[in-house]
Amino acid sequence: MSIDRADKDHTKSRKLSETIREVKNAAADRADVVVELRDATSVRLQLLAAELAPVFAEVPSDADIFDFALSSGLQPRLWIDAISHVAMGRDHRTYRFIRDTRNGRIVLAESPKIAVIVEAVTRYVAERIVEREQFLQGEVEPAIQKQFPAQDQETIGEPATGARRRGGSFLGGVLVFVSGFGFGLAVAIALLWQQLTGSLQ
Repeated sequence: MSIDRADKDHTKSRKLSETIREVKNAAADRADVVVELRDATSVRLQLLAAELAPVFAEVPSDADIFDFALSSGLQPRLWIDAISHVAMGRDHRTYRFIRDTRNGRIVLAESPKIAVIVEAVTRYVAERIVEREQFLQGEVEPAIQKQFPAQDQETIGEPATGARRRGGSFLGGVLVFVSGFGFGLAVAIALLWQQLTGSLQ
């Protein structure tokens, strides 16, 4: 009786150890697949970087807004600047040129063809360079100046006409509120008086 139980325990432990070995092998296979996909993604991005190398070489040396770098990790990326990069899609064959904005990510271009992405990145780099040059030459006004235009020396210290209008409109609003409140109160008193006189009769 005890021999049968020992045989059963030995069979159970052998089955468990075999199952653990199978699970470990499956996990290793999955890890190999993940590593292979990551390596394949890295190779594709390296090919794209090689195609973009002439574009990167033409960027002026004083234009320090670009980051042309290939990052590794779980999801390799080819960084163009601090806010845009190229990554591979879920199928690991489609290139996605992405830009981060305040409202989330925008896909600037998406294609399995390198040439399409090379053209999109080249245009993006050119637009950023032109934008930077215009800003440095003073052709693009900062947003702060647009919001707060400079005042003439003569008008400094004088209240703006808009401020006068705002003050007048505030008093007008108070007057309308008070008169509306008075009218509502008069109507309420009249209705109450009518109900009281009606109940007395």
